[in-house]
Formats: sequence, C-alpha cells, structure tokens
Amino acid sequence: MNTVGSPRYAPEWLALREGADTRARSEQLLGPLRDFLAQTTAPGGLLTVHDLGCGTGSMGRWLASRLNGPQRWFMHDRDPALLENIAARMPREAADGSPLEVVPQQRDITRLTGDDLAGTSLVTASALLDLLTADELESLAASCASAGCAVLLALSVEGHVEIEPSDPLDKEFAAAFDAHQRRTDGGRRLLGPDAVEAATAAFERNGATVLTHSSPWRLGPDDSGLTAQWLLGWVAAACAQEPSLEASSEEYMRRRLDACEAGALRAVVHHSDLLALPANPAGTAAT
Repeated sequence: MNTVGSPRYAPEWLALREGADTRARSEQLLGPLRDFLAQTTAPGGLLTVHDLGCGTGSMGRWLASRLNGPQRWFMHDRDPALLENIAARMPREAADGSPLEVVPQQRDITRLTGDDLAGTSLVTASALLDLLTADELESLAASCASAGCAVLLALSVEGHVEIEPSDPLDKEFAAAFDAHQRRTDGGRRLLGPDAVEAATAAFERNGATVLTHSSPWRLGPDDSGLTAQWLLGWVAAACAQEPSLEASSEEYMRRRLDACEAGALRAVVHHSDLLALPANPAGTAAT
C-alpha cells in the first residue's frame, strides 16, 4: 500500500509478496461481510468499494472475485506509477460474473471524509493500519461511520515474528524493528504493532461491531525469495532504529540467508485482519 507520509513501495516487492498475502488474508471474515452486503444492497445493486493505498491492486484482485454483484472499485494511491494500467490488473468480473469497473484515484487517503465516502458499500485496505497515526485512524473510523459502510482492513502487523531455527539475535532485531514501526516519521507518530488494538477501539467508539482474525504469513522453503527480501528489510529497519545492531547485522544476515538458500529457514510473520460493520448502515436491501 501507499499513503501520504509512507515510503513508496517498488512494484517488484508488491508482486513478490502477493502470494503470501493471498494465502494469509482471512477467509473467515468474508461470511459476515457478505451477509452485511446482502442486507444493505438491493438485488443487482452496485457495490461501491474504496481500496485505500491500493498499490498494484493485490487486495482488489483477492476480494473482488470473492464478492457477488456488480462492483465499482475506486483505487486510491499516492503513487501514479502504481495506478497506471491498474484496471487491466483487476478481475473483469465478480464471483457471480457481474461486471466490475475500476476507477484509479491519486489522492491523500488520510483526508477522506464521510462526504467523500457517501454511497460507499465497503472501504478496504491491505497493510495500511500500521502506517497511520492515531488521529488519522480516528478520522478514518469517523468517516466510515458517517458513510455507514463496512470496513475490511487486512494484514496489519502484530509485532510478533517466529523464525526457525532460532538465533540468539532474533529478539534484539525484532524489538528494534517493532520500535521502528512505532517511529515518528515527518512529525507523524505511526501506530505500528499497536494498530489493530487502536483500530478496534476507534471503530467501536464510532458504533461499529468489530471482528478480527489472525492472518499470518507462513514462509517456508518455497518462499525463499520473499523470505530473503523480507529479512533484508526487517534487519535494515531494525538497524535504522538501533544503529548499535549494525556491527552484528552482517554476520546475522549471512547465517539467515544461508539457511534460507538451503531451504532450512521458516518464518511466521503475524498479522491480523479486521472487519468493522457499522451500527447505522447507509442502505438496506430491497424486499
């Protein structure tokens, strides 16, 4: 994903992680979401979806083909390069064969208001929450409540990583990485691993019913390319936060990448998915 104040993500990294993202996202939250949409959308009515920080459209590719009915997807990202040809990367049809329209929008998603979301059925995002501040999250929750739309936010980091075989330095790098996720960036204090708890409270304060489900990456020998790139980024962020780790990082990475190349390394990177269903939905299905 991409939001104002966050780094720009290379399409190559987004493509590399898409398989793990697809496996991790919670199918268990789709039942309550489908029920909500069926109750609030007239038969054959248009589902309007806003995908925040859409990147190359991974969340849309996963979700659009799992929902029924005609759909219009507004794809929001600050990076125009990621929005180029995004319609061609999305599914052509919904799960039941209904048509799907894609509208790219380059904008600051932290400034969305209830008026911007008027008529929206669903707001969704992937790997977004941990990059928001508490104020930005509160504003998003209030805007979604005002619009009366459902919200599905996938793959928010939990601050918990398991690596096998273990290494004596794992805990030090993990703690530094988590601190980096909570850093102040351009005057913005990021939520990082506190995001799911904060989001649950924010949406509940705005009257929503909130459901969460774990959505971990489970990386094994078949994911060696992703695991290696994730490790490089994980260690780099940890060292940026705690420069004292720099001296031990090269040897640590050598051990880890050797194990990864040998197919002996496994990692579980814990995330959570969150579904918020409004107390006052914007629409009701025709009877």
